[in-house]
Amino acid sequence: MSENYDVIVIGAGPAGYVAALRCAQLGLRTAVVDDWLDADGNPALGGTCLNAGCIPSKALLESSELYDRMQHDVKAHGIGLKGLSLDVTAMIANKNAIVHNLTRGIAALFETSHISWYPGRGRLLPEREVSITQHTGGQQQISGRHVILATGSLPIALDAAPLQGEIIVDSAGALDWTTVPRRLGIIGAGVIGLELGSVWRRLGAEVTLLEAQDLFLAMADRQIASTARRLFARQGLNIHLGALVKATRVTDGAVELEYQDGTGAHTLDVDRLIVAVGRRPCTEDLAAPAADLLLDERGFIHVDDNCATNLPCVYAIGDAVRGPMLAHKGSEEGSAVAEQIAGQHSEVNYDTIPSVVYTQPEIAWVGQTEEALKHAGIAFRSGIFPFAASGRARAMQATDGMVKVLSDAESDRVLGVHIVGAQASELIGQAVLAMEFGASSEDIARTVFAHPTLSEALHEASLAVDNRAIHIGRNRSPANP
Repeated sequence: MSENYDVIVIGAGPAGYVAALRCAQLGLRTAVVDDWLDADGNPALGGTCLNAGCIPSKALLESSELYDRMQHDVKAHGIGLKGLSLDVTAMIANKNAIVHNLTRGIAALFETSHISWYPGRGRLLPEREVSITQHTGGQQQISGRHVILATGSLPIALDAAPLQGEIIVDSAGALDWTTVPRRLGIIGAGVIGLELGSVWRRLGAEVTLLEAQDLFLAMADRQIASTARRLFARQGLNIHLGALVKATRVTDGAVELEYQDGTGAHTLDVDRLIVAVGRRPCTEDLAAPAADLLLDERGFIHVDDNCATNLPCVYAIGDAVRGPMLAHKGSEEGSAVAEQIAGQHSEVNYDTIPSVVYTQPEIAWVGQTEEALKHAGIAFRSGIFPFAASGRARAMQATDGMVKVLSDAESDRVLGVHIVGAQASELIGQAVLAMEFGASSEDIARTVFAHPTLSEALHEASLAVDNRAIHIGRNRSPANP
C-alpha cells in the first residue's frame, strides 16, 4: 500500500525545496522526490542551481575576481604583491566544499521539518499517484492530495557541437576543470556564457564567444548592454555576434569550429569549448500518458496565473513553466503554491522579478526596458547617473557603468531600473522593493541614502529623471513619447 501525503514535490531545486519547506511550515505532510546525484554518486538536494549552476559558478567568479584584482588592481591602493600563484585544483575544491555544505544544510532542514525525501526519479501517474524509480533500480509508489512539479531545466544540446569528455562541455562541465585552457571558445554569449567566460579569462585563458543572435544581451536595455559589451571587450572577452556554429572537430586534444556570420565562413581553433546556448525544461517522461498532463510545443508545463496545471490539485513551478529561468522566480512560485494549497491567498508579481549577470562589472535590471516602452507606446522619462561621478565608486576603483531609471511620464511611477556596475546584484534589490510598493522616481529621489555608498547612484539617477541630479550636469534624456 502506497504512502499518502498532503503534498508531493517532484524536484528539489530552488523551486522544489522551497515549496516543500513552506508546505512543512504550514503543517502539510510533505514528501520530495529528486534524482540528483553528486560527483560521488550520492543523492544530493538543491538541483542544478546549487550543485552545478548558481552557487558553484558564483564561487568561481568570486575566486577568479580576487585573483584578477590582486594581479591588476591593488597597486592603486599602494599594495605590492610578490610570488602570486594560482592553484586551480584548490579553487575547485573550495567551490565543491561550499556546494557540499549547502546541500547538507538543505538535507538538515528537511529532517528538522519532517519532510520525507525519496531519492530517485519521480513520474506523475493518474489520480496524483507518483512512481519512484530508485537509483538502485527499485520501484516505489506514493500518493498525495496535491502534487507540485518542479523538475527544472537542462542545458540545450547543439548537434553541431556534441559534448566530448573535458574538451567540449556544457555549463556544468566548465565548473570542474583543474587547468586553465590557453584558448577557450564559448558558443553562446548570454548570461551563462559571459559568466563562465569571465571566470576563465580572469584565470588566464584567451576567450572567444560566438553568439548566434545579432543583438548582445537582447533581453537587457540597449544602452546598458552596449556599455557592458564595451567593458567586456576591454577585459579581453572577444564577442562575435551573428555567428552561427556549423560544425566542430576534435583533433589532437583541440577543437576546430566552423561558423558563419555576416561576412562569410570562418574557422576558430580552441583548446576547449563550452556549449552555453540556453536551457530547456526537464519534462520528458515526467508524466505517464494516462495522466494527461498538458505541455506546450517546447516542453513547458502549461499553467495558469496561479501555477495550476490542467490537472486538479497538480501545480508546476520554476524552470519547467513559462517565465524567466531564474532560481528566485522558482522559489517565489514555490512559496506561493504552498500557501494556496494551505488555503491562503498568495501570488507572484512577475513585473518585479530582477535579472542579474554576475560578471564584473555586474549587470542587473528589473521592469521594462526603454525599447519595450517605446514599442508599447508608453511615454516615459529617464534619468542616468554614471558611477564615475560616485565618490564611493572612485574609492573602490570601480567607476565603470551607470544606473538608469525609467518612470511613467504622467504618473512618475518607476517602470524599470537598469544597472551596469559594481555590486549591481545588490543594488537592484532596492529598485525591486521600490517598484513592489509602486514608488515614483520622486519617492526614491526624496529618500535619504547613506553617503558615501554605491546606492547613492540610484538616488541620483532618480533625481536625474527630473533634471535635478546633484553630482552631474543636467540630464539630457527628456520625456520620451
